[in-house]
Amino acid sequence: MQTAPDASPPSNETRAWRLTLLMVGGLTIVRLAALFLTPLELYPDEAQYWLWSRELAFGYFSKPPMIAWLIWLTTTLGGDAEAWVRLSAPLLHGATALVIYRLAQRLYGGWPGLAAAAIYSLMPGVVLSSGLMATDAPLLFFLSLTIWAYVALPDASAGRRAPVAAGLGAALGLAFLSKYAAIYALGSIALHFLVSKDARRRWSPMTAAIFLAAFVLVLAPNLAWNASHQFSTVKHTAANANWNAQQLFNFRELIEFVGSQFGVFGPLPFAVLAGGALWLGVKKKVESPDLLLLCFALPPLIVVAAEAFVSRANANWAGAAFVGGSVLVAGWMTRWNARRWLLGGLALQALFAAFFVVCMVNPKVADAVGLSNGFKRVRGWDQTVAAIVARTREEQALRGPLSAVAMDDRFVYNAAAYYGRDYFGQPGAPPLRMWVHEAYAQNQAETEAPLDADYGRRALIVSLEGGYRPEIEQDFKAVSGLEIARVRLDKTRSRRIDLFIAEDFAPLPRDPVTGLPPPPKRSQP
Repeated sequence: MQTAPDASPPSNETRAWRLTLLMVGGLTIVRLAALFLTPLELYPDEAQYWLWSRELAFGYFSKPPMIAWLIWLTTTLGGDAEAWVRLSAPLLHGATALVIYRLAQRLYGGWPGLAAAAIYSLMPGVVLSSGLMATDAPLLFFLSLTIWAYVALPDASAGRRAPVAAGLGAALGLAFLSKYAAIYALGSIALHFLVSKDARRRWSPMTAAIFLAAFVLVLAPNLAWNASHQFSTVKHTAANANWNAQQLFNFRELIEFVGSQFGVFGPLPFAVLAGGALWLGVKKKVESPDLLLLCFALPPLIVVAAEAFVSRANANWAGAAFVGGSVLVAGWMTRWNARRWLLGGLALQALFAAFFVVCMVNPKVADAVGLSNGFKRVRGWDQTVAAIVARTREEQALRGPLSAVAMDDRFVYNAAAYYGRDYFGQPGAPPLRMWVHEAYAQNQAETEAPLDADYGRRALIVSLEGGYRPEIEQDFKAVSGLEIARVRLDKTRSRRIDLFIAEDFAPLPRDPVTGLPPPPKRSQP
């Protein structure tokens, strides 16, 4: 009897792909489990995004619409619990890692693809971002698709070039709908066109037209929304840069930003990215795939570093750099046979990833090692809102209806909207409003729910830490019933809210230059 020949062993690329699937799948399962086990509450910005998702639109005051759409999808499937609000974050990061594998595999090979997926998945910024719902997860996913389509464009057959170009434009448009930092990718494509002959050969008038048409078609609804809302999202994004700050040209901000990138990307990957770009640039040994990825990785870092120098910059503002950066570092380290260094760097980041999961599931671990401050904004909001609801019920039962419950801080407003949804959504419950501090609205709550004379007839005021209480009091004809509530966050920290009744809202004029109310005439007791 003749035996069948043994099956041929899988190729290196097949083995690398299988290992990538196992790694990414395992990490994603662990992160999903942590989401459903954590006692940590929604960060107020997450509560704001949830609030947006109740009314779908093509734009919102401070962000493009993608994050609200994603939350609408996951909460429609599973309900409004915190884990379902955050569900798409670890799923999108897992999908991004798989796209990064394919991108690196095309440029450098299968094993660099596995390394690139591991570098991305264990990046400290991605580890943190997988545990909360923010705009970075969808941005990086659609950016990875953008770069993948861009890399695939020159190798596409004549019949497939048009669909690939359309996919490239659509992916970039979806990245813009996630976060306007996607503009770096558009600049990267233009930069690569200028510095590379290979880049210029990949475009024809037809593919360029298809790319631009798809990009504009996807982005057009958001542009129309912005135009009908005085470009509020664009203005807010520009205002974040704070170019009108009193102190410009700040070396300390620049140093702090550069240092923070070791924490966002990882100590070894960022050192390799920065050092390798400099060394290979000086030696003029940059290969064609390296140049392409440098065009995507360096512009966000350089632009945001310059912004930090002239004004300020948050650590995650250059996050768009690290899709291409992950592939580039993996390609270089495998080319340089630096596998031990790579494994050592990834092991260090894996330890951090494991520690973060432990802290998510059991925040007392963070308290025990002195890191409770990092979790204070995802604690105590349920109790804070419970105190507001209790005072509201008491006032309505004993002293008559309230015209509104008004906050002086958007964090409290967003938390009340989410954690008070079962009460404030009932008939007879007073509406939530925002006392507007300045002459013009500074956030979406102030834009859509400002306190006015009608809602301010007899309102319960909630002042976070009592910071604006004197200014609020002078905007009313009468105030009474002050109650100071404190919510314990950990062993040493608590959150204070001042609750009091204010009647007959008659706001003082705001200064036409500063937009601020006049200084209070009496000091806060």
